[in-house]
This record gives sequence, C-alpha cells and structure tokens, in this order.
Amino acid sequence: MAAKSEPARILVLGGGYVGLYTAFGLQKMLRANEASVTVVDPQPHMTYQPFLPEAAAGAIEPRHVVVPLRRVLKRCHVLTARVTKIEHERKSVTVEAADGHIEQLSYDVLVVALGAVARILPIPGLAEEGIAFKTIGEAIYLRNHVLTKLDQAASTLDPELRKRLLTFTVVGGGFAGIEALAELEDMTRFATRYYENIEPSDIRWVLVEAAGRILPEVRETLGVWTVEQLEKRGIEVYLSTAAKSFENGHVVLSDGTEFDSDTIIWTAGVKANPVLADSDLPLDKRGRLEATAALQVVGHPDVWTAGDNAAVPDLARTEEDPSATCPPNAQHAVRQARLMAKNIIKVLRGGQPKDYYHKNLGAVAGLGLHKGVADALNLKIKGFPAWVFHRAYHVKAMPTWNRKIRIFFDWVFGGLLRREVVSLGQINNPKDEFTRATKS
Repeated sequence: MAAKSEPARILVLGGGYVGLYTAFGLQKMLRANEASVTVVDPQPHMTYQPFLPEAAAGAIEPRHVVVPLRRVLKRCHVLTARVTKIEHERKSVTVEAADGHIEQLSYDVLVVALGAVARILPIPGLAEEGIAFKTIGEAIYLRNHVLTKLDQAASTLDPELRKRLLTFTVVGGGFAGIEALAELEDMTRFATRYYENIEPSDIRWVLVEAAGRILPEVRETLGVWTVEQLEKRGIEVYLSTAAKSFENGHVVLSDGTEFDSDTIIWTAGVKANPVLADSDLPLDKRGRLEATAALQVVGHPDVWTAGDNAAVPDLARTEEDPSATCPPNAQHAVRQARLMAKNIIKVLRGGQPKDYYHKNLGAVAGLGLHKGVADALNLKIKGFPAWVFHRAYHVKAMPTWNRKIRIFFDWVFGGLLRREVVSLGQINNPKDEFTRATKS
C-alpha cells in the first residue's frame, strides 16, 4: 500500500480582505487532512476599512468594523506576528511574533496578502504631526483627538490658539480622505450644539489634493459636484496643490497658503508592503508582486497573491490597455480572494485555475450623514439615495452575519437616539492620571 501523503501546508500572509476571505474559503472547501492553513497578521482581526470613517464619526461602534480572525477561521491556525522576510527559494518566511521572538515558517503553498501601507513623502514635519487613516486604532484616535480639540478650544482664552485647535487638515482627495473629511466634519458640526462658545463657522476644515480633481474612481463630473458640496459646507478645498511643510503644526502649501493646524490627517496614497522588496519574488515598478490573471505569482505557481500588493491583469480593460492592472480597492480584493481559494483547491486536486475577470461595477462614497455620491451601474447617484446605496453595498460586503447585524443596529439606534459626540481622550494617554497621582 502506498504511503499516505502529508497534508499540504498553506501559509497565508496577511489577515485583511484577501487573507481572511481566502482562508475562510479554504476552510470551507478543504477535505479532512487535505491541507493545513496558517494565517499570519500583526493584528488578531481583519478591519473593514470602508467603515472606518463612520466608526471615527461615531455612527458605528469601532469593535463592529473588525472581524476577529480566530472566531471566524476556526479550522485555521492564526498566528499574531509580523512578516519580516520572504525567502521563496527556501520556502521559508521569517516572522516576529507578538512577544518579540523570531520564528521561521515553512510552507508548500504561499498566499501573499500583505496589502498596502501608507505612502509617506519626505515632507518636513509629516512624521511628527501627521496621522494616517488605515487602522481601527487610528480611527479611534482621530475621533477622540478631534473632539478633545473642541474641548480645549472651548476652554482657552487665547484666540490664536483657539483658531489653531479648531483647524483640521486632510491631505489626499481619494476615497479614504474624502470620506474621513466628510464624516468628521459632520461630527464636529453636530457637536457644536453642545458648546456654548463654539459655532459651526468657527471650525475650519481644509482639504489638500495635489491632483486637479478628487475621487478619481468616479467620473469627473461627480468629482466636481462633490467639491461643490464640500465647499457649501464651508470646507476649503485646495486642488493642484501640494503640501510643503507641517513643521510644528504650521502648514505650508505649494501655492503659498500658510496656516496653523493641530490636526493633520494623511491619506495621500498607499504603497505595497515594503517586505516584498526584500523577497526573492518578481515585482513590478510599483513594488507589487507580478501576478497572472489566475492570481499566481509569475514564474511561481505555488505562490498566490491578490489585493493591494498584487499587480493582477485587469482582463476587463486589457483590450484598450494591455498593461492595465486591477485597481487597489475592496471590490476587487474580495472577489479575487474568493476565486483564489477556489483556484488553490483546484490545483491541489490536480485541476487548472480559472482567470480572474471582473468588470468594475462602479464606486460609492459617503459624505457624512444622509449624504453621498455614487457612480455605479452606469448611473450617477447623488445625495440621500447615494448614501443609502453606500450603506447597503458595504453592509452586504461586510464579512459575517454577526458584524452585519451589529452594524445595522448601530445605524438604527444612532438614528433614534442620535450619535454620541463625547471625547474619550484619556484612551490616547491612559497613564496620565496614574502618573499624576504618583507625583502628588
């Protein structure tokens, strides 16, 4: 009798959209003892990033926009660790575990789903003054930070300091920047009703975008309409303008505009995870893994990839542009991951993988409570209908019924009881009171 072969070792790097959906698909389709699946991510949860703006604005409980990996991936091994090196020639991945120790992981099949990180430019003061908007921790921090600035402004007698505290700057006019700006501005305007000495007109929100338009994912007319709506709300929009300096909170723009701001939110693009640059896998000029339409890394059929760290050919556009790759958005990442799980199973069982083909259905953005913009199904949708479409689409895409239901009731109770606008600023500096007590 022939010896029974060992189960294949599938290693999934990253627990975001691609990592979670791939591992979830694999655990549903794998037969007993066919393969083991290990998922590695620095966080024990997947974050549904399109809901970060609403979490920051208090429309959704922050815990409800994250999906606990161990709860969902019950048939997988979940390792809370950070990937530091990929050596495919040795079929080895080096990780730094949560307790700091270094570990080598071996595999038979590798899934690289490390995603993207914030693209930081060499702007003086950015590292010290800026805050990104990619994680649930950053969303919680910004909510408390912004509301704390209102508290401080209501208490100060210094008019210049008050003006600085009430000036909020967002850099980046893509979906992340526009939705964060719109939701947080909506929140601050709502919060002013509880401050006797702060009017909505006292608060200054500024958007800075180096390109000549915002929301490049939608048609230009909708981008123009969105700018008009933001400006009607008193938001200052600087297009074709670059940030030159943020030193000590003093903002200097390329058109000569200068002002002080205690809040600088950086959403000006992303780049592929820098770990890929130290691997022995092929990369494109943007640092992403070169992938086939079947979601395999070029020249390495036992390595799979998708999402923001992958240059996957966009077969829906290759006739007009042979070099076109799928844009880095959740719509493609989720669909690629679901196909990738099926393809891995097919290959494990001796079959052939299927190419990824998905025609972009459009894009939708929330612009605060009851406001939105959508370019979907060849329709231009604005205002309240777009806002409803935005919520419906994203709650449908949110993984697990547990999270869908929790988010739905967050919206229901928020509509009935109004949003909470209390600052829990102590979360950002939890030891301050204890330290003060030790000195008294």
